[in-house]
Amino acid sequence: MIIQILAAAAEGAAPKTQFGFLEALQQGGLIAYSIFSVLVIMSVGSFYILFTKWFEQQKIFNQYKTVRTTFWRAPNLKEGAAKLPKNSAWRQVVDDGLAAEDQHGKMTDSLEAHDWLHGTLARSEASINSKLAGGLPFLATVGATAPFVGLLGTVIGIYRALIAIGLAGSASIDKVAGPVGEALIMTAIGLLVAVPAVLAYNWLQSRNKRIAEMMSGFSTDILANINSKGAVKPAIASAPAKAAPAKPAGGVPPKN
Repeated sequence: MIIQILAAAAEGAAPKTQFGFLEALQQGGLIAYSIFSVLVIMSVGSFYILFTKWFEQQKIFNQYKTVRTTFWRAPNLKEGAAKLPKNSAWRQVVDDGLAAEDQHGKMTDSLEAHDWLHGTLARSEASINSKLAGGLPFLATVGATAPFVGLLGTVIGIYRALIAIGLAGSASIDKVAGPVGEALIMTAIGLLVAVPAVLAYNWLQSRNKRIAEMMSGFSTDILANINSKGAVKPAIASAPAKAAPAKPAGGVPPKN
């Protein structure tokens, strides 16, 4: 009993040194909370853009299968467009091409008409690619600035820690390690925010390039189809031909 009382008294007399993330924010005050809030907003925004853009890109990839298997089997572009979803990027290219074809009869020069069709399809492609690229500048900005935002929190934290150590009049390792270690947490958070943003930006950008290539080929096929009055269509993969039955090893005996 006496030992327990002495132990409790010793614990009460011993100075409590608690180091951690919450303590670092409390010591940093309003500046630390502000920097941490900015990093949280950057992280949430990055993951929101990642998932929304991935869903948008995957939708276009899935619709391309319908274009290859259903659209080009239709007798003309209008019937083929009716088989595509209304909000589809592929439907937008077809509709823009058909609208340009309707206006193409007003032009007297055939070269002028071709340039008009080509320019219309190019504008349609550009609008789709611009929509797909929306949000990617935010990811690039987060990847470039998040480490420096975290470093700002670290610098301010170390500055406050050094002031506290100077006021305490002690520079021993136990007085320095805790506050400085807490200040470095902000740099780690900045890196945790920046690295996923950079990876997401590069991955989404590579997928956008693939979609742009597919759109360019599709618009070229549309242009060729319009100029040839429906005679030119891209090759559609057909079912593989059945192999011919194997002949007997001895061959067919000649007729007499």
